[in-house]
Amino acid sequence: MGKFPEAADRLLKKKICMKCNARNSMQAKRCRKCSYTGLRLKAKDKGG
Repeated sequence: MGKFPEAADRLLKKKICMKCNARNSMQAKRCRKCSYTGLRLKAKDKGG
């Protein structure tokens, strides 16, 4: 990804709300903005 694995972790270890696209923490059960419970992990580039 980048030069620093710690920075990549901060950028990529998030959950995204599938309703309003807000970024949430990994521990979140529902969205912080709209309270929607449909969260997905942020997509990670597999390289290339």
